[in-house]
Amino acid sequence: MDMGWLGHLGFALPLGLGAIGSALGIGAAGRAAAGAWAREAREGKPMNFKYIVLTGMPLSQTIYGLLVSLLVLLPRFSDPAYVSTNAGALFIIGLAAGLGELFSAWMQGAIGAAGVRAMCESEGRPFANTMIAMGIAETVGIFSFVFTFMLMPAAAAA
Repeated sequence: MDMGWLGHLGFALPLGLGAIGSALGIGAAGRAAAGAWAREAREGKPMNFKYIVLTGMPLSQTIYGLLVSLLVLLPRFSDPAYVSTNAGALFIIGLAAGLGELFSAWMQGAIGAAGVRAMCESEGRPFANTMIAMGIAETVGIFSFVFTFMLMPAAAAA
């Protein structure tokens, strides 16, 4: 039985799971930003644009997932024999990369949400620290992206 579909699913998972994580992270930070803007508007303060930066940061994991998914366009990875032979490995590697992107983006958004709340209550002071903490969460997504390439099975000798 040809298991090529399983290998191809491994190429799709990083994009799909990364996008889910980005949506969850953006949703978490965006809800916090909306609440902070409502409070600032009620108090007659200008609405802080920095909340948009914190809200948008989890989007990058979708891009990393897309880049991993685009591997299927390279000759080695589009070869049906290679994909069928390595279907299980490609699936597991894609799942691992996708989960890394999902949780990186989701937690990055959770950190951003906490940062928005902290900034709203303290005149915006913790922005730099929040960006650093979000950058650390971003690093997990970058590692998931880079390590995917390192784990790919070698092509069979001709």
